[in-house]
Amino acid sequence: MGAERTVAGGYRDVHRRSLRDREDFWLHAARCVDWDRMPGQALDDSAAPIHRWFPDGSLNLSRNCLDRHLEAGRGAQVALIHDSAVTGTVRSYTYAELTEEVARAAGMLAGLGVGAGDRVIIYLPMIPQAPIAMLACARLGAVHSVVFGGFAAQELASRIDDSSADVVLTASGGIEPSRRVEYLPTVAEAISLAQHPVREVVVQHRDGFSHSMADVAGDSTARWQDWERLSAQATPAGPVSVAATDPLYILYTSGTTGRPKGVVQDQGGTAVALSWSMSAVFDVGPGQTMLTASDVGWVVGHSYIVYGPLLVGATTVLYEGKPVGTPDAGAFWRMVEEHRISALFTAPTALRAIRKADPEAALVGDHDISSLQHLFAAGERLDPDTQRWIGEALGVPVIDNWWQTETGWPIAANPVGIEPLPIKEGSATLPMAGYDVVILGADGQELPPGEEGNIALRLPMPPGTLPTLWGDDQRYIDSYLSAFPGFYATGDSGCLDEDGYLFVMGRTDDVINVAGHRLSTGAIEAAVASHPAVAECAVIGVADDLKGQRAAGYVVLKTGYERDPELLREELTDLVRRTIGPVADFKDVAVVPGLPKTRSGKILRRTMRQIADGEEPQVPSTIEDRAVLDELVPVLRRSR
Repeated sequence: MGAERTVAGGYRDVHRRSLRDREDFWLHAARCVDWDRMPGQALDDSAAPIHRWFPDGSLNLSRNCLDRHLEAGRGAQVALIHDSAVTGTVRSYTYAELTEEVARAAGMLAGLGVGAGDRVIIYLPMIPQAPIAMLACARLGAVHSVVFGGFAAQELASRIDDSSADVVLTASGGIEPSRRVEYLPTVAEAISLAQHPVREVVVQHRDGFSHSMADVAGDSTARWQDWERLSAQATPAGPVSVAATDPLYILYTSGTTGRPKGVVQDQGGTAVALSWSMSAVFDVGPGQTMLTASDVGWVVGHSYIVYGPLLVGATTVLYEGKPVGTPDAGAFWRMVEEHRISALFTAPTALRAIRKADPEAALVGDHDISSLQHLFAAGERLDPDTQRWIGEALGVPVIDNWWQTETGWPIAANPVGIEPLPIKEGSATLPMAGYDVVILGADGQELPPGEEGNIALRLPMPPGTLPTLWGDDQRYIDSYLSAFPGFYATGDSGCLDEDGYLFVMGRTDDVINVAGHRLSTGAIEAAVASHPAVAECAVIGVADDLKGQRAAGYVVLKTGYERDPELLREELTDLVRRTIGPVADFKDVAVVPGLPKTRSGKILRRTMRQIADGEEPQVPSTIEDRAVLDELVPVLRRSR
C-alpha cells in the first residue's frame, strides 16, 4: 500500500512545474492541509531576500497532526509507538489518546502563562513527553526550542538566553545502554548561567535517577513542578489558530563563531512541505508505520518523527535505544517485524555501526522484514560500500537524501512516491520540488556538470525552509545569502553530473558533522584553549569510517608546561565533554610544537584537514613558515 498521492506526473514534470509555476504548484500542494483561512497567495517576496510562504493563511499544526484524524474516523488508529529498548517497554498511543495527552499538556502550559508566540525550551530524552510537548506548544501557537539532552549546561543556557524562554520542560534524565544521564543538575546549572530568568521548570519523573527536584530547586530562581501532577489538574486546551508565517519552532545549530544560530521554521510552510515530502519522497501515508531512528533534538526528529508522519495520518515510532547494543545489531530489524514498519530512516553512522557488529548481516534473517519497502539515510555522507552492503542485506532500495537543519526537509532525494529513479551510489539523486540547485565557483559563476564547487540554492527556496534566524534577519542574510547574491549558500561543496544527480562532497566551513551532529570546531577550540597548559590549538574534522567525521585537536603547550600526554588527553576530553557535551566525542589530541599559519595569523585548518584525510593539500602562498607545516605532516597523517 502506497501513500495517498498529493502529486501528479513524473518527477521531471513535477520539479519543472514547482519552479516555473510556483504559485499554482504550492497552492495546490497546500490543499492537503486543513486551513482555518485558506491562503490565496503562495509566495510573499515583498521583503526579498526574506521570503514568506502563504502570508494570508492561518491554521493550527497540532490540529492538523491530531484532531482532524479523529474527525476522519481514525481515532482508534495507533499514532505513536514508544519503543524503549533501554527499559524493555513498548507503549502505544492511538490518535484519540495522543490528542488527549497533548490537549492536557497544552492546558498545563497555558496554566503556566504560556500563550501564542511565547518560547518554551524542551530538554527531554526520547520519551513520549517529548513529542507531546512539541505538539502542545504548537496547539497554543507557542514556539518550542528542543535542545538535545546530550548538551552541557552552557549550551542549554545560551539557548535560553537567545530565545528568552520563560519555561523549561525536562525529565529526571536519559538512559544510555551503559549509564544514566542526570538532567536536573544540568538544567539547574543552565538556569544559573543564563542571563534570562526562567520562571517555570516542569519535570517528568523517571525512576532510577539520583537527583530529584528537591535536590536542585533550592538555589534556583525558577519554580520547579511535577509534570504528571500539573497535567492531571489541567483543563485540556483546544487548538489556537495562528498565521502561517508565525514561527513554529527554533532549532539551534552550531555557528562558525561558536555562537549558536536559531533556525526558525514557520507554521504553514512546514505543514505543506512535510505533507508533500511524506508522499513524494518517503511514500508513506495513512495507516502506514515509519521508524525514524533519530532524536527529537535534531531536525530529522522534528520533521520525520513528530510532524511529518502525524500530518499524513501515519503511525510513528519513537525509539529510545541504539542501533547496536540494545541489545544487539538486530534492534532495527526487530522493530520492523514487531511494528510492521514500511519506511525506516536512519543515519549512515548507524548503518556502519550495525555492519561493524554484524558484518554478515546475519541478524536480519532472524526477523520478518517483509513490510519494509524503503530504507532512507541522511545526516552525513552515505558511502557507496555501506549503501551496497545494507541494500543487499535487506533487499530494499536504499535512498540517500541530503538536507540541512535550515531547510527542514530534503533538498535532494529519490522521489520514490512519485517515480523511483535509478540509484547512483554516492549521490543523493535529484533536487526535490522547489529546490533550484546550482554549483557555483568562488567567483559566483555557475560551473558545468562534473565540476566541484559551492552547492547553492537559487532563491526563493520552497516552503518549509528557514525564513530567517531567530530575532536576527541581518545575521540570516550575512550567514547564508551574502556570499552569492540571489542564492542560499549551503556551506557544502559538490557537483552535479550530466543527469542532474547531486554529489555532496563535504563542508566548506569549519562546522563538522560527527555522527549526524553538527558541531562548531570553534566552540571545541574555545573549550580546549581554556586549559591552563594550552597556548593555542586547532580542531579539525577528520574523516571517520564510522561517524563520518571526528574532532581531532592539535595543541601547542605554554612554555614551561610539561604534561603527560595521556593525562592531558583525559583532561581535555573531560573539558570538552563538560563544555560542549558528550555529543562532541572528542578524544584525539596531539601535542605539537607549532601550528601552520598565514602571515596574517590565520591557522591553515583546511590544509591540515586535507593532509589528515590523505588528500593533496592546498597550501596557500601566504603561509608564514612552511617548516612548521612540514613538521606537522606526520602527526596529521597518523590521525587517519
